[in-house]
Amino acid sequence: MSPRIAFHDDVFRFYFWLTLAVLAVAGLVLSVMRWGLKKEITSIWRTYRSWLVMATLLLACVFTGRVATIVGVTLLAGLGFKEFARATGLYRDWWMTGAVYAGIVSVAASSVLLDPGDRSPGWFGFFMAAPVFAIAFILLIPIVRNQTAGQLQALSLAIVGFVYIGWMFGHLGFFANSNHPYGYLLYLIFAVEVNDVAAFTCGKLFGRKGRHKFRSNISPNKTWEGAIGALIVSLALPWALRFSFPHFGPAQLLWTGAIVGIGGQLGDLSISVIKRDIGVKDMGAMIPGHGGILDRIDSLIYTAPLFFHMVNYYYYVKP
Repeated sequence: MSPRIAFHDDVFRFYFWLTLAVLAVAGLVLSVMRWGLKKEITSIWRTYRSWLVMATLLLACVFTGRVATIVGVTLLAGLGFKEFARATGLYRDWWMTGAVYAGIVSVAASSVLLDPGDRSPGWFGFFMAAPVFAIAFILLIPIVRNQTAGQLQALSLAIVGFVYIGWMFGHLGFFANSNHPYGYLLYLIFAVEVNDVAAFTCGKLFGRKGRHKFRSNISPNKTWEGAIGALIVSLALPWALRFSFPHFGPAQLLWTGAIVGIGGQLGDLSISVIKRDIGVKDMGAMIPGHGGILDRIDSLIYTAPLFFHMVNYYYYVKP
């Protein structure tokens, strides 16, 4: 990955122009609604402006290259964990949070470093073993501090924070070392967002005023109609964008659609479980109109490792 390669890569250019076209059309529609039809859409404008910033940063990282992409994913993981730690109260324990941050950095290092075996980008063995070393380090902290009171909760939160946010989301960054980085990365990010939009749209259109709740105690606004509609759209999308991974056969395309269609929704619900349990609406407020970092990347956290290991099983992620 590099600016020169990205500039000449058909997949990157397609997603670049697709993103610009979607944002331009959305901006035009919102402009007509606001100034032509005099609709009150302040909150939607705020969300749209956030998308402009997020899309620009995303494309800039991927365009810049492998290291920039991995660093960008790592920063998101660190900010996401910070939101998690603040919301759950773990942030007051700097020993535990420091250990998790160190683990997140180790995941980034394994993605950036060359493999000692074949000198190829990305140390896959270290990346896969990172949870073992990170969890062992976290478990060591109460022993070093000679403490027992409240340590089980702190240990549990730190381990969940690292494995779920640091390591699972880190799989997205490791895709930068693959044979098809633009296809894997940009398709997955685009498909997950389409899955979210499809779930919302199908729920509104066919949800019969929300009577068929999908998981009422976890996310009251989600309906079975929205979930099924999103799954159907996600199953069709790999076939429509097959050029993203031309080496995929029918089985891999079906797996890709199922991973995004099911995993994307489970990722959203997983973060919702945490939010409902601790009594917050959003995990943060960093992104106007969206909430926090975790509210935006929750589906990717779940789908990235599933897609990664599906690809690795059939083709190997690394060259």
